[in-house]
Amino acid sequence: MSTYRLKDLLSPRSVALVGASPRPGSVGRAILRNMRDAKFKGEFGLVNRHYAEIDGVATVGDLSKLAFAPELVVITAPATAVAGLIDEAGKAGAAGALIVSAGLGHGTGSLAQAAERAARKYGMRLIGPNCLGIMMPGAALNASFSAHMPGPGSLALISQSGAIAAGMVDWAAQRGVGFSGIVSIGDQLDVDIADLLDYFALDGKTHAILLYIEAIKDARKFMSAARAAARIKPVVVVKSGRMAQGAKAAATHTGALAGSDAVYDAAFRRAGILRVSDLRELFDCAETLGRVEQPAGKRLAILTNGGGIGVLAIDRLVELGGIPAAIGAAAREKLDAVLPPTWSGSNPVDIVGDADAARYAAALEVLLADGDNDAVLVMNVQTAIAPADEIAATVTGVVGKYRQRCLGAAKPVLAVWVGADQKIIDMLSGAGIPNYPTEDDAVRGFMHLVRHREVVAALAQVPPAMPGEFVPDCDTARQIVAAALAEGRHWLDPVEIARLLEAYQIPMVPTFAAADAEQAAAHASALFAQGATVVLKIMSRDIVHKSDVGGVVLNLTNVDAVRAATADILARAKALRPEARIAGVIVQAMVLQPKARELILGIADDPTFGTVIVFGRGGTAVEIINDKALALPPLDLQLARDLIERTRVSRLLRAYRDVPAVRQDAVAMVLVKLAQMAADIPEIRELDINPLLADQAGVLAVDARVAVGQVARKFAGAGPANFAVRPYPSQWQRHLEVKDGWRILVRPIRPEDEPLIHELLRHVTSQDLRLRFFAPMKQFTHEFIARLTQLDYARAMAFVAFDEASNELVGVVRIHSDSIYENGEYAILLRSDLKGRGLGWALMQLIIEYAKSEGLKRISGEVLQENSVMLKMCRDLGFAVKSDVAEPTLCDVTLELGSI
Repeated sequence: MSTYRLKDLLSPRSVALVGASPRPGSVGRAILRNMRDAKFKGEFGLVNRHYAEIDGVATVGDLSKLAFAPELVVITAPATAVAGLIDEAGKAGAAGALIVSAGLGHGTGSLAQAAERAARKYGMRLIGPNCLGIMMPGAALNASFSAHMPGPGSLALISQSGAIAAGMVDWAAQRGVGFSGIVSIGDQLDVDIADLLDYFALDGKTHAILLYIEAIKDARKFMSAARAAARIKPVVVVKSGRMAQGAKAAATHTGALAGSDAVYDAAFRRAGILRVSDLRELFDCAETLGRVEQPAGKRLAILTNGGGIGVLAIDRLVELGGIPAAIGAAAREKLDAVLPPTWSGSNPVDIVGDADAARYAAALEVLLADGDNDAVLVMNVQTAIAPADEIAATVTGVVGKYRQRCLGAAKPVLAVWVGADQKIIDMLSGAGIPNYPTEDDAVRGFMHLVRHREVVAALAQVPPAMPGEFVPDCDTARQIVAAALAEGRHWLDPVEIARLLEAYQIPMVPTFAAADAEQAAAHASALFAQGATVVLKIMSRDIVHKSDVGGVVLNLTNVDAVRAATADILARAKALRPEARIAGVIVQAMVLQPKARELILGIADDPTFGTVIVFGRGGTAVEIINDKALALPPLDLQLARDLIERTRVSRLLRAYRDVPAVRQDAVAMVLVKLAQMAADIPEIRELDINPLLADQAGVLAVDARVAVGQVARKFAGAGPANFAVRPYPSQWQRHLEVKDGWRILVRPIRPEDEPLIHELLRHVTSQDLRLRFFAPMKQFTHEFIARLTQLDYARAMAFVAFDEASNELVGVVRIHSDSIYENGEYAILLRSDLKGRGLGWALMQLIIEYAKSEGLKRISGEVLQENSVMLKMCRDLGFAVKSDVAEPTLCDVTLELGSI
């Protein structure tokens, strides 16, 4: 349901508290005190049939007796009473309830299920149960039992733990950090992390969002909301359970490598979320993000009166990927003029231990004006020569004047005052300067700003186009898997695997199955005739790792050796694994590529996020080396490259000494193909290629295992059953014919279409642009177009139309659903010189068809009153057209999809 009615819960005009008690130490009494101390400005009432008043506030016996209809009902009553209270609240017209009470249980037949059913009858939203509550400083609302109420600010905190939320509030009270909102979500019976990400992403008072996560309920919903939020503002997460290995027992190397925390890490990375390791780092993020804007780059200048601490800061900066800012000739000349000759002459700018406030001010002004840095870190080690508080006061004054001159375009300034007392902390915090106890904390804070800038840039990148020659043979691949399942098998045999990889154009060593020594000799003879040597491998569904039973024999050069080796392998396997089903041996050509790298690539299944793609260093010691990285599919070439670069083995793919580099994108392309295979054939539950040999000639799979099973849909809605990120919907490609036989190709938009959109806009008149965007549009930035072309297909769709004859882009239509997936808002734009040929009508019909298939209830849009052509087409298509009451120049157009 996403943001539906959330505003009524988080910024209510009226609140009722049910379960307040005069008993000292009770949750209800603490919430009553906090509500009063926050000076909530709306109507407020208490419901408790056992007391006439509590702490001087009159009570009523039940919700129906309140003099007003509460938008928010806060419940601290016993668990057994909660469902009935929600039913009362629904009858009273409440928008939702905050259930602080614990003990409602989980699942079928529980008190939680009864509460959820009661809420659903009235369209109510529920926060909790088992939570600390909500604190919205801007709304003067403190419906929590926290010890403190934070001041207003620009940070939002969403926490699955009430204790963590309370700790953040306590920390914020000491540091003077404000919040736009704090929501403890508890058991997430209804409102979850994704809903609140959607809410705070669109909240103008919120500049950054902090998350504390223990587990994700709906991974596809979370990924969709997180990716949308991260494009707009920083989202920072700390997740508990990092060391827990939550993945199921895996039958493949790939499955064993895909531990649960590694998958969460991959998901956060794909969503553009900044992950931190602990609460201290989360506090540092809050300190930084709550006070300054992101820098233009990652060059940090450091001003200090202690050389040692300055060098430590530089070391940490480089370690985390930042750049020590260069001190150019012009800046050095200015610093020489205001500093003693003993200053360091470089970054860190060490102005010597006897530096006073005036020296700090002079050096800081030079660094703030210097274009060779993107941010400045000011550090002070207290001495008996110059008072630390006097230096802090001077620094805050210089920074304040600098910000006034810059009119909102100021570079970030951060501070470390070693051993600072509360007076200095308050002074720096009051001036909006993030300040930290150590240089490590400060550098981390700066790098959080840098990482978010990089995340936004990465989300706006245009990925390379897929090679047009890759067209997998999906039908053959599906038949291979279906045949195995029809026989009740859970593993493909080696010959089937070779055919499967061939269908997806992944080269594999020629592979033959032999039931006995004579069949093995026959297959080997053909390979010997081609000048190859032979390798034999045990073939058994029950022996996962062949080398464990001596099931691999290399470098066979004649048929007699093959016969003997086959007999030895079969005898050894039967002796060591008498219970195993042994089908024979695999016969393959021996691959001798001394300069090839051994890699592992595969598909794994995660219980939360579904399908995961794994890449790393391969070979028999793959799990011991544990050099791997994970990514959520679907993948394009850029995402595949990023996945590879996150491993140590990626460095070996480059040229070194007499070893040529691996052919460009050969490995990345296999990863893309595996991701596509996982989308096309969800019955593939686990797959690994180990090793995949990679060298200057390309790639070659030497061994592979594939586990299959019936599809158990993990995520609701369209798209692959087990993809947390909805992939490109290729099934919506259409060939259309409009007026006068004009043939058009229409397909869903892709990120690499950005240059085509720019070219389309060159063929749209300024008048048509004004009619489409409601304002004159002179230029379109990369960021603007990237948002149009890079869609989360779970929330939005855009179709691009091409003239089949010229292959030119001639039009685009898009639709974006609301937060409860009932209404979709459309927009359409055509080349001005091609209007009137039926293209607009065809695209509108296609978007209506798409909206109906997605289960939307209506399509709406806004059209300028003067746009008579669009208004006529809307009427002809069945849209209701009404003048916009709030904006007379606009018409609201609406099509109810249930009526057509």
